[in-house]
Amino acid sequence: MKRLLAVLLLSAAPAGAADTQPEAAPRPVVTVIVDEGTESAITYVGTVVARIEADLGFPLAGTIAERPVSAGDLVAAGEVLARLDPTDLDAALQAAEAGVTVAEAQLRSARDTSGRVEELVRRGVASATQSEDAARALVAAEAQMERARATLVRASDQRGLATLTAPQAGVVTAVAAEPGAAVSAGQAVLTLAGTEAREIVIDLSEADVARFPTGTAFAAVLGANPAIAATAILDRVDPVADRSTRTRRLHLSVAEAPEAFRLGALVRVSVASGAGGGVVLPAAAVRTTSDGTSVWVIDRSDNRAHLTPIRLGAPAGDFVLVTEGVAPGDEVLVRGIHSIEDGQVVGPRVTE
Repeated sequence: MKRLLAVLLLSAAPAGAADTQPEAAPRPVVTVIVDEGTESAITYVGTVVARIEADLGFPLAGTIAERPVSAGDLVAAGEVLARLDPTDLDAALQAAEAGVTVAEAQLRSARDTSGRVEELVRRGVASATQSEDAARALVAAEAQMERARATLVRASDQRGLATLTAPQAGVVTAVAAEPGAAVSAGQAVLTLAGTEAREIVIDLSEADVARFPTGTAFAAVLGANPAIAATAILDRVDPVADRSTRTRRLHLSVAEAPEAFRLGALVRVSVASGAGGGVVLPAAAVRTTSDGTSVWVIDRSDNRAHLTPIRLGAPAGDFVLVTEGVAPGDEVLVRGIHSIEDGQVVGPRVTE
């Protein structure tokens, strides 16, 4: 009787009671909170440098006879910077001039001979063979003249290359060879930085670099005197990061640099008001398909993930600039972007 009662009680239990199990808790997710975009309040320290700076040397080997400029000197375009000992070059130039004189004399003689032979041929005194020989001698003399002139031009050019002049107005920033030193062709004698075109360089992390697309406007003030200011435009970013600091160098062009913005001066730059170009996200958060680019945005009102299309700006290493699609304060999924579904409930946020 007791066994029958137990069977009846089991049969009366709810149908799904034995199969009911607790649901698994939603998995935690690795996310980032989109930056609030306060970069306009951040100030970066930069340095005024020459837009064009080059090592200058002689295109031929020789011994430096004089170098009238030193490090720190301001020079004008065309001003003499250094000279080589011209002794050997002068000798080569004189030999070339003498070669031209000899070739001219030989050419005059060949022309006179050719003219006389042609006259004798017309009179029937000279043979056709003599005329041909005279014509060949004239051609050879003309060729010798051309070669002598080319040698003279080359020797004259070599003599001119013994004088090193400034290709533009600038300041000598470094000296690599002293008078009396023997230099090889192409060896640097000094470094000249142009003063006409100046720019500001700043070194930023890849995350900061991604904020600023080319053309971003910055406000620059002189470190020694904040009252002196100028507008700088982001012109280019070095494509390779520094090996030791892992920073990238930004080059800001200054159209009308104040006179106080001297080479080497420290300046403070900040993003001009309203020049922000978007928000920065890790590149790992971006999902790229044939339909375009998107990210998973977590809505914490119901803890669900939503696939959101975005528009990208310029990449910078492990980060990308997002110009449209997300806003400051959004929570974006960084890890597991290919193993989640639209509308899926996710767990709490964790950091890497």
